[in-house]
Amino acid sequence: MYFKIAAQNIKKSYKDYTIYFLTLILAVCIFYSFNSIDSQKALIDMKSSSADYISRLTEIMSGVSVFVSIILGSLILYANNFLIKKRKKELGIYMTLGMGKRKISRILVTETFIVGAISLIAGLILGMGTSQALSAFTLKLFESSMKEYRFSISTGAIGKTILYFGIMFLLVMIFNVFVISKYKIIDLLTAGRKNEDIKFKNPFIYLVSFVLCVASLGFAYKSILKIGLDLRDPMFKSLIVLSIVGTVLFFFSLSGVILYIVNKNKKVYFKRLNIFVVKQIYSKVNTNFMSMSVICLMLFITILVLSTGISIKKGFELGLEKVTPFDASIAVENNSEKDNLEDVLDKINFKVSENEKYATYNKYISDIKAGDLLSTTDEDYEDINAYFVKISDYNKMLELRGKKEISLSNDEVLLMSSYNEVVKPVNEKLKTSKKVSIKGKEYLVKNDEIIEENLETYFMANNSLTIVINDEFLCNYSEISKSVLNVMYSDKNREENNKKYSKINEDYLSGKYKSLNIAYIASFSKDKIHYDKNGVTTSVLFIGIYLGLVFLITSMAVLALQQLSEASDSIERYKALKRIGANKKMIDKTIFIQTLIYFSLPVMLALIHSIIGVIIVNKEISMFNQIDIRFSALITALLFILVYVGYFYTTYTGYKNIVKNNI
Repeated sequence: MYFKIAAQNIKKSYKDYTIYFLTLILAVCIFYSFNSIDSQKALIDMKSSSADYISRLTEIMSGVSVFVSIILGSLILYANNFLIKKRKKELGIYMTLGMGKRKISRILVTETFIVGAISLIAGLILGMGTSQALSAFTLKLFESSMKEYRFSISTGAIGKTILYFGIMFLLVMIFNVFVISKYKIIDLLTAGRKNEDIKFKNPFIYLVSFVLCVASLGFAYKSILKIGLDLRDPMFKSLIVLSIVGTVLFFFSLSGVILYIVNKNKKVYFKRLNIFVVKQIYSKVNTNFMSMSVICLMLFITILVLSTGISIKKGFELGLEKVTPFDASIAVENNSEKDNLEDVLDKINFKVSENEKYATYNKYISDIKAGDLLSTTDEDYEDINAYFVKISDYNKMLELRGKKEISLSNDEVLLMSSYNEVVKPVNEKLKTSKKVSIKGKEYLVKNDEIIEENLETYFMANNSLTIVINDEFLCNYSEISKSVLNVMYSDKNREENNKKYSKINEDYLSGKYKSLNIAYIASFSKDKIHYDKNGVTTSVLFIGIYLGLVFLITSMAVLALQQLSEASDSIERYKALKRIGANKKMIDKTIFIQTLIYFSLPVMLALIHSIIGVIIVNKEISMFNQIDIRFSALITALLFILVYVGYFYTTYTGYKNIVKNNI
């Protein structure tokens, strides 16, 4: 009996359940898709590789999924509360007919079970298709072959999805039972007659709040554009807090300011149903300004992550080419003539293989700062040292890479750096003058632009500023900062060579070389650096996309539910409109305008936040490599529009149906 009544209730109220179903299906789809990445054969094969990032990513996803389940669980409870609120009168009639609270609770529990089962099945089916596209996308991110790609279904992800969402629906059932037990029959029967009072605060409060909002956001934007993503700057955290405060003030004050401005313009205020629309917007924005602030910040994170994530990853990967010019490098620092590079390599019993070509160079200490060469007192260059390298050593590096050697006269030098903050000002200087002063002598810079590269393979840019100069200049120099062995492999035994160089680092870090009196030794292979960086950036991007999509769906669902709740609360107002002569077309237009404005407000401010965020991210990443966000921004826009339009249309249609069926 309970199952039959519950099924009839769902069938009868399917329009009310549209947002609920849409949100649940998308939530299940995303949850399954992102937890099924380890089911793809090509990805499983990757687990045997040295970095094992797919296994790590799977473990991280399990932890992130707990956080996601909390967000989605809260959303489901929020949506369920809306449905219960809307059905108060129906539940009151059940009680009037003699049905006890326990029986009503059983009906609601059965309804929740049916809705949950349908949503799980539909979401899993959609997720199985989406997960295939996601697997292909993941393979592309890891730069792996698509030859082994096969359609696959993850039984583990299905089990995890059923478990997590089963717990969520169980909590919903418990919540419904608890809520019903607290209701009185009189409250349920009169719920539809209760209406929210619109209380207007002093307009001066809203105007002052709006001015403070503009001032705080303007100052935060200007300051954060100046300092960038410098987490060490004491102002950074304060600016983030100020931005959040400004966002809250925006939604607190905006509706009041709009009402004040429109109220001053009587022609607009009294035109058609504008007075009704403005007060409806004021009522809901003023009531929900905190939730709209949170939604705005969630949308900002979503837009920023989705629009820049892929481009940032590509930018990092392109930047790796600059910092890994050789297949492998071994660097020894703080050496003396009695303990040179060859001696250190002998101590650790290292031998270069027959299938490897190699060359060595020394980097000499100088007392020259970047600011000295640039003829500037800018504090940004005070701590940036310049080093010397012999032209003969540099030519050996060029020969090892198959490049043409360079000759220098006695009064010529080359300038090199992989620091972007040095590259830009040096290039600006070279446009106006190619002369530099070194040790009281004037030299001519042979290169038109600074040479942007590391002199050895390293996991980041480590060439602050290098002056390549004739050997004669350094004949009396004994202060060696670093000695480096650079290696290029043949096509054979590449994997074995990588392991050999990785082992040197592992042995040094584990303390194996302590007894050998080696101050510092570092060894890196190009493949290992690329694989590690690729794994880290892919993992961060993957999790960012996961959370971004969850935030997007959550934000749109909450906006939709708030609007539908507002429709139920405002029935008496729409009845009054109809009594004074407003026709269906006019009422539908007010609903459309209200819904559009309500959905647009958090999106517009989130877009402004995102523009500032993208500028800052571009500025930071440009230190490594220039990035192009046009493609990822386009994909983000299409995805955002698809979800936005879907929820907007469903909300608008649902809102109209609620009003239509009650007036």
